[in-house]
Amino acid sequence: MRILITNDDGINAPGLEILHAIATEIAGDEGEVWTVAPAFEQSGVAHCISYTHPTMIVKLADRRFAAEGSPADCVLAGIHDVLVDARPDLVLSGVNRGNNAGENAMYSGTLGGAMEAALQGLPAIALSQFMGPRTAELPDPFDAAAQHGARVVRLLLERGIWDDGPYRLFYNVNFPPVAGPEVTGLAATRQGFRSFTQHGVEPTVAPSGRRFLWVKGGRQDIRTGPGTDVEANLDGLISIQPCRADLTAHDALDALARALADG
Repeated sequence: MRILITNDDGINAPGLEILHAIATEIAGDEGEVWTVAPAFEQSGVAHCISYTHPTMIVKLADRRFAAEGSPADCVLAGIHDVLVDARPDLVLSGVNRGNNAGENAMYSGTLGGAMEAALQGLPAIALSQFMGPRTAELPDPFDAAAQHGARVVRLLLERGIWDDGPYRLFYNVNFPPVAGPEVTGLAATRQGFRSFTQHGVEPTVAPSGRRFLWVKGGRQDIRTGPGTDVEANLDGLISIQPCRADLTAHDALDALARALADG
């Protein structure tokens, strides 16, 4: 198996090392793991692509490249340049430092990379490590992802739903904020929403006198209800969310058509 990996924390991020180990185990002795990751951190860029300016790409080592762009750029570079003559069989994105559960998924460059792979017709999985007080005490805060990542990816490859439609499925996996042995299982979940904890801004003034805004997030320990990703993670479960890039609110489509019928 030929696997392409990327992330949004950057080419030197520790989570990418965890992902490379996961991918290497999945690929096996006869497989290949190729890395195309952002040269610098790209957290929060979602599915951004560098449409109006070129992306520089540099080979750092055998099968290891850094690109000055977003995770989606890196996937495009991997598929259409680095591996143009040998299309990957699977794309993995992560392991993100911090959860991409709940509303965080909408901002995630980690998911953006997986989404682009799915739009390119490839199976893709995004992996993220929920951080919290218990992971802060660990020698390796990615312990849950490191211990369970390969098993989850293998399980999805063997038993997951993989379609080939225009907006094909990809998966958003979040590991709970606990040590590996404390993971209590896994759950198929929907995306939750943390109420009263939306992103905001915090103003600051630079020494030059210029005014800047820092974007800041809210509390991550807000529960989001049964069956949701955040709830599962806070209960020690690995959440697995099936996703599509289709933004249509299908549940509202028929009602909207009826409302507009006499317009």
